[in-house]
Amino acid sequence: MRHYFALVHKDEDSAFGIQFPDIKGVYSAADNADDIVHNAVEALRLYAEDAELPAPSSHGDILARQDIKDELAAGAYLVFVPLIDNDTAVVRANVTFERGLLRAIDDTVKARGTTRSAFLASAAKREIEA
Repeated sequence: MRHYFALVHKDEDSAFGIQFPDIKGVYSAADNADDIVHNAVEALRLYAEDAELPAPSSHGDILARQDIKDELAAGAYLVFVPLIDNDTAVVRANVTFERGLLRAIDDTVKARGTTRSAFLASAAKREIEA
């Protein structure tokens, strides 16, 4: 799994602006701070559907760039954005849970009308992107 740094900035009375120093032309925004990483992940995914993503820069390489130094000095900050590759091939996995937790999972998926696999995949994705 790759991670990219996103630069986040916010002017008064505006949404959070999100840009990727490694990928020119990929931007996003978020109305509140809790949505920054989620929206950044979505922007990366959309871009990756049509173009090859470059290798991510290291933290040191990002911080060494003068344009980033200037943005950080002006109040911007960096967030680490995970990107789960869009490989839709389905594979079988054997996992082990405590019995009580598995019952809770099964009760929840039954109430939601979904499957254990879909529930676990969604929960894992949410945790990775958090």
